[in-house]
Formats: sequence, C-alpha cells, structure tokens
Amino acid sequence: MREYDVIVVGAGGAGLRAAIAAQENGADVAMVTKLHPVRSHTGAAEGGINAALREGTTGTTTPTTR
Repeated sequence: MREYDVIVVGAGGAGLRAAIAAQENGADVAMVTKLHPVRSHTGAAEGGINAALREGTTGTTTPTTR
C-alpha cells in the first residue's frame, strides 16, 4: 500500500496551493477530489477573479484615489 506524508482533500485553489506548499517542503502529497481539477469551483469562479484585475496588472496593488 502506498503511503503519503500529506493528503489534500479537494483540488480547488486552496487545495492546490496546499499541495504545492507541502510538496515544496519535501512532503509526498496525494490529492483526493470528486471532480477533475480543471472542473473545480475555483475554475468556475475565474470570471469573478479576472474582473477584479485590470489589464497590465503586475502583481502589485496601488490604492486608487479620486
């Protein structure tokens, strides 16, 4: 039987990020999900995430003033 250091349940944005962090820290990681990762709720919410960003955003936030 295969053994893992970390088992992540769910492959949405948070689950994928948790799996990446665990793997980067040397853990042997398994993921369990009821859907294929590209069919996750995070993927379905992409429009809302993209709407919050403007073209040309470089990853830094600048407060807007009026």
